[in-house]
Amino acid sequence: DKVVPLIVHRSFCPCAPAAHATAAAERTPESTIDINVNNTIIDTIVDNGVVPVSTDRTETLRMQPLVAWRAVKKLINNPEDTAQVFIIIRALSGPSLEQGLRRFIELPFGRRVIEEKLDLLATLSDRDALRLMPEGSLADAYLHFVESENLSADGLVEASETAPEGYDNPWLQRYGLRLRDMHDLWHTTTQYGRDELGELCLLAFTYAQTGNRGIGFIVMVGMLKLRKKFGNGVFQAALRGYRDGRRAAWLPGQNWEALLQQPLDQVRAQLVIDTPVTYQQVRAQAVTA
Repeated sequence: DKVVPLIVHRSFCPCAPAAHATAAAERTPESTIDINVNNTIIDTIVDNGVVPVSTDRTETLRMQPLVAWRAVKKLINNPEDTAQVFIIIRALSGPSLEQGLRRFIELPFGRRVIEEKLDLLATLSDRDALRLMPEGSLADAYLHFVESENLSADGLVEASETAPEGYDNPWLQRYGLRLRDMHDLWHTTTQYGRDELGELCLLAFTYAQTGNRGIGFIVMVGMLKLRKKFGNGVFQAALRGYRDGRRAAWLPGQNWEALLQQPLDQVRAQLVIDTPVTYQQVRAQAVTA
């Protein structure tokens, strides 16, 4: 099995790779993370103590096409059954979440999230604090979005809990939940609405950002389903969403807590996010048709 060891100091600054056996045998005052990519073994030594993490964690790597197909049929019959989306994503995600975590902890802010256990959901749930942030800021736009749509930060939590994450590794869980909790921030910054075409385009954007095949599968099914309403324009809009996701900065690794206080236009420019012109045009044409 391929093993990617990272030696991580108290500052969580990665050093050069070393052999897994050596790293396991020579425990130093340094914090050590050994990641076995094939078997998803993450053995964490922090502050000279072991964080208990199962070494038999393979569920997130295993593809479950039958589980996904059953969820797809339920979703087609009831498009409002958001829980099925999470089931499909988990059933087909493969190693994308683990790969995302590896990239995340290589970032200074990612290491801080893990070390300090930062909770984005808690920030987004504090509406009073968000209202104190400047007019025209990302927080201001986010509040307008969620309140106009009658959403709460807990909404995605309730939907996702129908199929619990059940991660044995707390680092993987924290990264996965943070990824879930930033969904409406992505709506706000990309300007994709919560209409069916907007959700599809944001999923295409998300697929480009995460490489999650479960999300890619939902995009494919969604395009076929919406073609009757939007014509070939649905393919153009989704493709533009995917291309914009490839071009943009890596959103999972951003310090959203800090970005909330900045002007929305400045945030969009910093993250290299363009106006979703194709989506807006296709949607407008469908409304006037």
